[in-house]
Amino acid sequence: MNKILDYMEDAIRKAFADCGYEEKYAKVVLSNRPDLCEYQCNGAMAAAKAYKKKPIDIASAVAEKLDTQSEKSVFSEVQAVMPGFINLKLSPAFLAEYMMGMAAGEKLGIEEAKKPETIIVDYGGANVAKPLHVGHLRAAIIGESIKRMGRFLGHHVIGDVHLGDWGLQMGLIIEELRDRQPDLVYFDESYTGEYPEEPPFTIGELEEIYPAASAKSKEDPAFLARAHEATLKLQKGYPPFRAIWRHIMHVSVADLKKNYANLNVEFDLWKGESDAEPYIEDMIQMLIDKGLAYESQGALVVDVAQETDSKEIPPCLIRKSDGASLYATSDLATIVEREQDFHPDRYIYVVDKRQGMHFEQVFRVAKKAGIVKEDTPMIFLGFGTMNGKDGKPFKTREGGVMRLENLIRDIDSAVLSRIMENRTMKQEEAEETAAKVGLAALKYGDLSNQAAKDYVFDVDRFISFEGNTGPYILYTIVRIKSILAKYREQGGSEEGTKAILPPVSGTEKGLMLQLARYNEAVENAFAETAPHKICQYVYELSNAFNSFYHETKILAEEDEGRRESYIGLITLTRRVLEACIELLGFEAPERM
Repeated sequence: MNKILDYMEDAIRKAFADCGYEEKYAKVVLSNRPDLCEYQCNGAMAAAKAYKKKPIDIASAVAEKLDTQSEKSVFSEVQAVMPGFINLKLSPAFLAEYMMGMAAGEKLGIEEAKKPETIIVDYGGANVAKPLHVGHLRAAIIGESIKRMGRFLGHHVIGDVHLGDWGLQMGLIIEELRDRQPDLVYFDESYTGEYPEEPPFTIGELEEIYPAASAKSKEDPAFLARAHEATLKLQKGYPPFRAIWRHIMHVSVADLKKNYANLNVEFDLWKGESDAEPYIEDMIQMLIDKGLAYESQGALVVDVAQETDSKEIPPCLIRKSDGASLYATSDLATIVEREQDFHPDRYIYVVDKRQGMHFEQVFRVAKKAGIVKEDTPMIFLGFGTMNGKDGKPFKTREGGVMRLENLIRDIDSAVLSRIMENRTMKQEEAEETAAKVGLAALKYGDLSNQAAKDYVFDVDRFISFEGNTGPYILYTIVRIKSILAKYREQGGSEEGTKAILPPVSGTEKGLMLQLARYNEAVENAFAETAPHKICQYVYELSNAFNSFYHETKILAEEDEGRRESYIGLITLTRRVLEACIELLGFEAPERM
């Protein structure tokens, strides 16, 4: 189904051509003066320079050519105004017909991509052996939303968590385990038997071992040196340490999957840095053979600076002087693996914006070496920090980093308290509802901000049922569900597509205008990797519905045809809102 802008621009292109002007000037945009018009075309301003005419003369000529009288007219009102704008209002009949087309469509007017792409979305980035904390929130929910949008538009999108499972933390855990349980067979160099299937620690113990080891490494240089040596032995395949590593992975990944599921986040691939290890040596040799990698102070580097750079881009470090791999090494080898397995048409990395330089270097090496084609988009979506009310990175009251499961629990508890104030539902239903509303509060509170910007995490504001919040969006959906339930109780049927009539009030037309922007909003949000644009759209749509609701007696309307039209319109509104929050990664309860 064409976007509503397409219909308008088709009509205006013809008008420009009929007046002897190039069709490229027929660009239509949403009006920045909704009190005067709904859309506007400013093409006459640009055309005036090319044709050496007054903008108002061009605008007036084009406006006269636009049909506002026939049954098939897109516009009900067209007006040329100084200095050369063309103000546009859509025909109510055309708008009602467009609503019917949306309602009949499986995806409500969304057209799937004509050339579906294979897209890798690298997000999550959790480290094994560590619990998820608030610092992992943004990568998970921004990446999940982008993945969902891409799939909804018909692309083959593959989400990869890309675990940190191969770095120094592994050596720290191994050596801390040695100090605590030196009698384990993994530390007996004379042992030649099979290693135990059961891990020598629980997830709780593992999560205590790592911070203890990390703290020790800062105070004990000898322990840190041992950890570095253990990491290198692990990476070179030392069997006892590989056995410990497998235990760490088994215990940790199971816990990570459970916690990501609580966020309604799912990954297709649970790959880690370790999966790139088999590709590293051949990749490094390829960089050497192509004359790209060279030694610098004992390390191996690749120059990535370009003449057009406005800031200094240092060489990309590929291998340390002691032979150890780095993040850049494993990230490049991961790209080699992905090219071999999936041949992606596009890459999207959802990572803390402070990693921008690292990924700029990695992407440049990948293209310079021919690992990735020069024209393959490699998008770095860097996100900002989630801060507390003091403007500093969000911490617990004790000053530590808050575990993600505790943050979710606290929000659910706050929502539950608010729900129970009304005492309208039983405890079990209230808890289920609180979990859905809490997740919406958390995810919408984050996603409604532009990803690159820092934002203040304010629980009280996020769980409010008023304003630009997740609970407000859910409350709007629940309100529609309640109206439709009463409609059914009165004997109404939702079978089939209702005939949606041309609007008779300003708020009814306003609701239709917002609904008509749905496909454009979704396509733009994905094209710009900007979930906040979906949030902005659903907030405006919710406001439009609530204005219509407060002004209109939907079920009390005496004209049966008009009442049925209202039901069709609000059903479409519910479907669009539900489709949007599905893209954001949460759902609405039956009541609140």
